[in-house]
Amino acid sequence: MTRFFEICRNAALVVAAVIITGCSSIGGENLAAAPNTASEAATAAPDYLIGPLDQLEIFVWRAEELSTNVTVRPDGRISTPLVEDMVASGKTPSQLARDLEGALKQYVKAPEVTVIVSNFSSTFDQQVRVLGEAQKPLALPFQAGMTVLDVMVAVGGLTEFAAGNKAVLIRGQGADRQSYRLKLDDLLRKGNISANVPVLPGDVILIPESAF
Repeated sequence: MTRFFEICRNAALVVAAVIITGCSSIGGENLAAAPNTASEAATAAPDYLIGPLDQLEIFVWRAEELSTNVTVRPDGRISTPLVEDMVASGKTPSQLARDLEGALKQYVKAPEVTVIVSNFSSTFDQQVRVLGEAQKPLALPFQAGMTVLDVMVAVGGLTEFAAGNKAVLIRGQGADRQSYRLKLDDLLRKGNISANVPVLPGDVILIPESAF
């Protein structure tokens, strides 16, 4: 297992060099602090796209009998009262809500639909991955309300070699990718709860090794 963790740490440094290209250093001194509320984090991230096996809460205002909880099928579709086999995968919750409203117009006057993802699937883009100087680098299935502290508890905290205050949070893909500074030493070793921030599906946390 020790050899496995060494391989993960070395891989993390290679991944960091690729992902953080364009940043002055992996230490993140020139990076912005990560958004510290769930709403700010969601605003800073690309819109979430529904995927197979996601669990959805569908609420139809003034039509409780049409409200339901569904799981997106492996084929990416859902079925709800009065709406059969609608494609959900690849849409944002808001897009799916608008599509459901369109389908329900023939049954309900001016339908208003809200779609909430209550449980995310465990595919790669719904995981939070930790690389580098964590005790147990791994990928965690995202859960609603998850924070950096939850993630660090799951991976067993930092190693003695970690430069926790130089950790970097990578969020998004391609042109939407954003990099943020994390203060893991302050959070875990000094108890500074203000350093705890929300994580989102697909986030990657890179923890470099201290130079000393």
